[in-house]
Amino acid sequence: MTWIAVDWGTSNLRAWRMEGPSAVDHRTSNAGMGSLTHDGFEPALVDLISDWIDGPTQIVACGMVGSRQGWAEAAYSPVPCVPLSTNLAQPNCQDHNLTVRIIPGLSQTKPHFDVMRGEETQVAGFLAMNPDWDGVLCLPGTHTKWVHVSAGEVVSFQTYMTGETYAAVSGHTVLKHSIGDGLDGAAFDTAVDEAMSRPERNAQRMFGIRAEMLLAGLNADVAAGRLSGLLIGAEIAGARPYWLGQNVAIVGDQKLTALYERALKAQGAFVSIGDVTGATLAGLWSAYQKEF
Repeated sequence: MTWIAVDWGTSNLRAWRMEGPSAVDHRTSNAGMGSLTHDGFEPALVDLISDWIDGPTQIVACGMVGSRQGWAEAAYSPVPCVPLSTNLAQPNCQDHNLTVRIIPGLSQTKPHFDVMRGEETQVAGFLAMNPDWDGVLCLPGTHTKWVHVSAGEVVSFQTYMTGETYAAVSGHTVLKHSIGDGLDGAAFDTAVDEAMSRPERNAQRMFGIRAEMLLAGLNADVAAGRLSGLLIGAEIAGARPYWLGQNVAIVGDQKLTALYERALKAQGAFVSIGDVTGATLAGLWSAYQKEF
């Protein structure tokens, strides 16, 4: 049972050659949704996996490939709902050997407007790997998601632009000359505590990073730890009603996951860690089984 699993985001395209639920090969390109026109999706995919196509080939994809600017729009499924809809989008392929299905994202209008694409597949995969799990999933990234899951359904979720804010502040403001590539843990911890107690002072504290570097030679890695702690601390303070008293599982990039785990454990939260690639593939496999 050979098929292709695809995670197609704004910046990158990742593909796995699958045998049942198991990956036997993996490839990545920078042909993300953000760099393609509508007619460019199929050529970009075929360019990456052409030697995997040997006769009729079934492909299941998740992520921004299903957005309005993607290959074929996969309409959002409103919560509360199971994370994987059966209403997958079906783009028309020039290569008639290809049968492609794209997983829809999730949407929310109350208590606030929110959307996700790609993370719903990770949620589905995590639940497939952890049956009967109830709690809150934290999915850190450019746009971090906090997802309340109960009885196999996504009840509600909220998104924080923490990762994108860090990139913008560290790369496009006065702090661009202050932030290092490393990260000082002690500075991170202190900044998390400061942000959780007085998040309204974050803008002042961020400028203080620049001032201290100019006047006292603040180390660049300490500066990075401080900025990261201020932003993640403010996020955790805002998300407190979600995670307080709940089982929390963090599923994401290893470096980011470690920071969120550190910050949450310091607040007394019970935290477990999930495998982001494993969750993604398990979710895509679940969708494949339903569709094919």
